[in-house]
Formats: sequence, C-alpha cells, structure tokens
Amino acid sequence: MTPEAAAKKILDTMLGHLGFPVTIELQEVEDGPCLQILTSESKHLIGKDGGRLDDLQYLVNRILRKHFPDARRIKVDCEHYRAIQEDHLVEEVQGLVERVKASGKAVKMRPLNAYYRRLVHNALVGENEVESVSPSGDDRLKRITLRLKSQNKEA
Repeated sequence: MTPEAAAKKILDTMLGHLGFPVTIELQEVEDGPCLQILTSESKHLIGKDGGRLDDLQYLVNRILRKHFPDARRIKVDCEHYRAIQEDHLVEEVQGLVERVKASGKAVKMRPLNAYYRRLVHNALVGENEVESVSPSGDDRLKRITLRLKSQNKEA
C-alpha cells in the first residue's frame, strides 16, 4: 500500500467512525498529494476558518508518519475550501503589494498559520519592490509585514 492510499484509508476510517458520509478523492496538486473530501456535511468538517480541516490534516499526517516515516505531507481539503482560500489570499497579497507600493508604508497582514505564511512569501518571489517579513517566535499564528525592500536598509 502506498503512503497516499494509507492516508486515504486513515481519513476515511476517522470520518466513518465520526459518522460522516463522505467520498474521498486522492489528487496530486502543485504542492503534493491532497485528499479531497466530498460531502454534504462540509461546514461541519471545515470548521471556523478551516480549523477542523487543519486538525484532520494534522491527525492524518501524524498517523501516517508512524507507518511511513518518509511519507510526503498529505494535504486534506473539503469541497475545495483550501484551494479557494489560497486563491483569495494570493489576491489579497497582490492588492496589499500595490497598496505598499503606492503609499510607501508597511502593512501588517492578519494572523496566518505557517502554511499560509509560506504562500504569502512564495507569492512575492520575483517581486522587485516589496518583501514579506515574518516575526520570529514559536507562535502558531503570526502577522506578516509587507514593506518596501528599501525600508529594509533603514530598519
């Protein structure tokens, strides 16, 4: 059994024990394998701001790593919620970049988890004028600052 098939079985078993009627599709997306949950119960599985999806993803990956220590990280999505959120985030970043360029003032984003912070940083690869800066520390949610690269020399 492949790690991806095992992850699908883990998620299906978990959701089955919780009483959710689901169909799970294994998809290969840009950043690796994704288990797409298709169900009429999506609001219960997604949770507030995707919190339950994060929890399901964490559990699936923890269980999977016990059996396949070298397995790639599995993304868990429900009704394409994460994909839609990622698109919105990239659009938000593009708007904020234009705002920073126009005003010359740094902008702090809303608190983001590590995955979404990585998306923000990747969205700015190749950007010549604006950079993203994450604060240090162990907090799960951090606020990225977008600023002109020339401000880096002044700070």
